Amino acid sequence: MTDSKLMPLPQSVLDALARYDTPTICNALEIVAPQRRAIGFTTRPLVCPFPQLPPIVGYARTATIRATAASSLTPAEQSAKRLAYYDYVGTGQGPRISVIQDIDGPDAGYGAFWGEVNSAVHKALGCLGVITDGSIRDIPQWAEGFQALAGSIGPSHAHVHVAGFGDDVRVAGMTVRSGDLIHADSHGAVVIPLDVAAKVPDAAELCARRETPILDIARDPAFTLEKLRAALKRSSEIH
Repeated sequence: MTDSKLMPLPQSVLDALARYDTPTICNALEIVAPQRRAIGFTTRPLVCPFPQLPPIVGYARTATIRATAASSLTPAEQSAKRLAYYDYVGTGQGPRISVIQDIDGPDAGYGAFWGEVNSAVHKALGCLGVITDGSIRDIPQWAEGFQALAGSIGPSHAHVHVAGFGDDVRVAGMTVRSGDLIHADSHGAVVIPLDVAAKVPDAAELCARRETPILDIARDPAFTLEKLRAALKRSSEIH
């Protein structure tokens, strides 16, 4: 199990990060952590049944699941493992976001770990939502306000079970360690390095200021290419 080691952030920083959508956070990270411009975010599309929900920001609780074959554990062992997993999810720095990799390979999403029950349980354990390349179901019965980004929507849970938890996972192109800070909304998700997280809101505001002169002229009925050139120059001079 490889939890991130830096001290947890003040809640005020998490609240500030949650005021921005995930694309804006990615833009800001290009300023404060340019070496991560091409890593650390989801690169494949995920289904979001609740696009109206606001962005979520929390610390990752990681796990792997599989559904195409039954667990090799006895029922008692499997029950104990699931309880240990829930204990892991419900402890440590919060708020938390569940990040679950389906390890069934090409058959990922064959069976849904997530539905009415697990969304309610994970919400009660202090999670804000789930990011998974597996499937989800029971959308009308889903826990209220619990965000979901998933590989697919399907009807059955098949043989789904927790294969492991607390280790590094890779979901939709994003590698996540237990304890990583995650920002997510209907667009996807991104890992925010803890050592630059407090700088991200100011960088997001800088991005907005740089975009303003371009957007103003683009939306102006009197738009001309010459005015766009001038706006681009003004934008580049904002620091």
